[in-house]
Amino acid sequence: MNIKQHTIKKSVTLSGVGLHTGVETNMTFLPAKPGHGIKFQRTDLEGQPVVDADVDNVVDLSRGTTIEQSGARISTVEHTLAALVGLQIDNVLIQLDGPEPPIMDGSSKQFVDILNEAGTEEQNALRDFYEVQDSIFYREPARDVEIAALPLDDYRVTVMIDYNSPVLGSQHASLTDISQFEKEIASCRTFCFLHELEMLHKHNLIKGGDLNNAIVVVDRVVKEEELESLASLFNKPKVEVKKEGILNNVELRYRNEPARHKLLDVMGDLALAGKPIKAQILAARPGHAANVAFAKKLKRAMETSAKQNAPKYNPSLPPVLDINQISNILPHRYPFLLIDKIIHLDEESVSGVKNVTLNEHFFMGHFPGNPVMPGVLQVEAMAQIGGILVLNTVPDPENYWTYFLGIENFRFRKMVLPGDTLVIKCDLLAPIKRGIAKMTGRAFVGNTLVCEGTMTASIVRKDS
Repeated sequence: MNIKQHTIKKSVTLSGVGLHTGVETNMTFLPAKPGHGIKFQRTDLEGQPVVDADVDNVVDLSRGTTIEQSGARISTVEHTLAALVGLQIDNVLIQLDGPEPPIMDGSSKQFVDILNEAGTEEQNALRDFYEVQDSIFYREPARDVEIAALPLDDYRVTVMIDYNSPVLGSQHASLTDISQFEKEIASCRTFCFLHELEMLHKHNLIKGGDLNNAIVVVDRVVKEEELESLASLFNKPKVEVKKEGILNNVELRYRNEPARHKLLDVMGDLALAGKPIKAQILAARPGHAANVAFAKKLKRAMETSAKQNAPKYNPSLPPVLDINQISNILPHRYPFLLIDKIIHLDEESVSGVKNVTLNEHFFMGHFPGNPVMPGVLQVEAMAQIGGILVLNTVPDPENYWTYFLGIENFRFRKMVLPGDTLVIKCDLLAPIKRGIAKMTGRAFVGNTLVCEGTMTASIVRKDS
């Protein structure tokens, strides 16, 4: 799996009709900066509102996953999201001039192809993985659905489907390495049963449905007049049932293509949890409603983990900002530059590292013979890391000063000693307004919280 965040190198566009809305839509993928995440934008609506790919924005699950924000709605996002997850693309803006991504052939293949045409670009930011530490389970007894995320230092997905159908039977599909997605999962198309077609049509769905963009499974005897009716419905000269129990002239790309498509759906829906996941995902008889419910459970676990746990720090990984890059942003110098590296940075949070050694200048006079890092310098280190977060919001940070206006509710919970590695995380409490930023800060040694508090800072232009 990629360690660094990735975006695309250039903008690319594809066009097609939406499966359920039947609206012809142009869809453009644009590069985005680190920490941006995946966002959709409705360019056909007033104000061109943006919709975050966030599970809390899900508003409808009628045969697909629909998200809505600021009055803008995007339907059937799962195939697009699966392509981005499968290609490990973290940051992209997706502009649409309609309400739904094109269904194309019912898979993610065309999205993968157009994104490969754009090319991917590594960014100077580490991916913010959510690593499942304790197994997470979701059960829906009424529909015999079970989904689990088990601890694993990788990303793997296994899906089982069983529709009590003599045609489909029980099927399994697995992704054991993310690199398999493009060749083994992306081209697998959506499917439905023949008895569902008329119901979907009556409920004003599948307006853009075509026998070329879905597998229709026939699990009963069909009369000739019903086939004629279906031919008329889909504007086809003739509709027939193949011996494999598949409608018309569609050839299955894999014997277990339906199960592989369900795996694709799981990947797309779980992307709405908001972070790349390290876990073994096991899903029995999943559907969009269960996927989204599980994604919400994952997101809540992520939020709890972020509040309670120390940032993950692996000293063997390259930093987001090294000491030279930090020195180009902050005005501090020895002996008052109190951070060594930045290991995470996005629009709302930052994490950094301070290595504490006996050679620190302040140990000469602070408790000689019993060296303890002064609490005020822990606050200063936190303030400097918070300053990186604040300055990250302006286009030319070297032209600004960051002044701290206040600190509140600081608590020192454990002494920091020589040899400790201090890992500090700061989070914005609200969007920065009129140059004023308020953030919480937490400092850890290992998994132990050593101090925490709230800080307020002001951004001031140097020439003002």
